[in-house]
Amino acid sequence: MQQLSPYCFLHVTNIFMKNVANILTMTRLFILPLMILLFFIPAHWAAWSVLVFYIIGAATDWLDGWFARRYNQISDFGRFLDPIADKIFVVTVLLMLVATDRISSGWVLSVVVILAREFLVSGLREFLGPKGIVLPVTKLAKWKTAVQMIATGFLIIAPALGALAHYIGLLGLCAAAILTVMTGWAYMKTGWAHIK
Repeated sequence: MQQLSPYCFLHVTNIFMKNVANILTMTRLFILPLMILLFFIPAHWAAWSVLVFYIIGAATDWLDGWFARRYNQISDFGRFLDPIADKIFVVTVLLMLVATDRISSGWVLSVVVILAREFLVSGLREFLGPKGIVLPVTKLAKWKTAVQMIATGFLIIAPALGALAHYIGLLGLCAAAILTVMTGWAYMKTGWAHIK
């Protein structure tokens, strides 16, 4: 078996390091099928496993941006893929929580509000982008994201921790939905001024 030369190894390493940000972004998409499968396994270890993958997915969302900025790995492909991977990851996890009855009845309205806002803001950014207009992420939007991520984590692990974790997750998701309406309205006002 022919061995790789040191030059070849360095070349492969260089290619990898230049694409770490994109690899981290794609990781969020690659772990989703496994998460979906684990969601349907009625065992505590499966819920913990989903939580671990969810944390990994959330971490890559921060790390890909950090790598891109820190090592100048910003690319057209990354700018295109990152927001799409974020939306697919968030939407899939929320829909799986509904599909496995961890979110049910009137609580589903929180999911509808959150998803509607995601699509609204994405549409606004896509419309305003070619005009050179940027909708900056507000502090309130960052709080919304943090509350939503924590609430989602509690809902994921609720089968293993019990009713208290479940209600914390539901109330957290409701709070995230309220913040979602507030941030969505703020974005809409900003966007509408440019649309007019």
